[in-house]
Amino acid sequence: MRNYLKFIIYLTVVLGIFPARAGSYEDFFTAIKRDDAATVQSLLQRGFDPDARSPDGQSGLYLALREPSLKVARVLVDWPRLNVESRNQSDESPLMMAALKGHTDLVRRLIARDAHVNKPGWAPLHYAATHGHLEVMALLLEHHAFIDAESPNGTTPLMMAAMYGTPEAVKLLLDAGADVNMKNQLGMSAWDFAMKANRRDSAELISQHVRTKRPAGRW
Repeated sequence: MRNYLKFIIYLTVVLGIFPARAGSYEDFFTAIKRDDAATVQSLLQRGFDPDARSPDGQSGLYLALREPSLKVARVLVDWPRLNVESRNQSDESPLMMAALKGHTDLVRRLIARDAHVNKPGWAPLHYAATHGHLEVMALLLEHHAFIDAESPNGTTPLMMAAMYGTPEAVKLLLDAGADVNMKNQLGMSAWDFAMKANRRDSAELISQHVRTKRPAGRW
């Protein structure tokens, strides 16, 4: 009889916990979508895992930055038990998404939490250069981002800026010392990237930079 009562109590506790956890999970990701910072804060205070993954494997912070749901993102970034280096299956970190979206304040907060400015493969500077987010690029470089970081196929931030970014982003990287002579695995330089995308302003900036570095009469 005692064993039977213990089993009933056990089932009651377990069946009570699982729906609560399931409900919290749904509430967490719904709140992110709605930028409902109060609900996220409440769930975290009640012990919800800040690093819980969505069904497609994304962390809550990554999703908040991508939406963007910036009020929720700030709550998560400031939550002490959050893993700021939680990466998805593509090896993307929250800092990379913040850089891609140009969220300068959140990039600053993530760096203050020791998010990795430099990492092998695609890096935050690649992502910032892709959309020409000058403030984010300058901030990353200020915190010692490797200016000639190479992606798995050898693409550098300058190449990304030349093809997808802006002439201003190209100039910032050139002025900061980016290597214009580097080539990716297909043998393409930043100038080639600019020409392929018909970004003639960026191509001309790169050409001018090369000319200033060569002896007079040689080009």
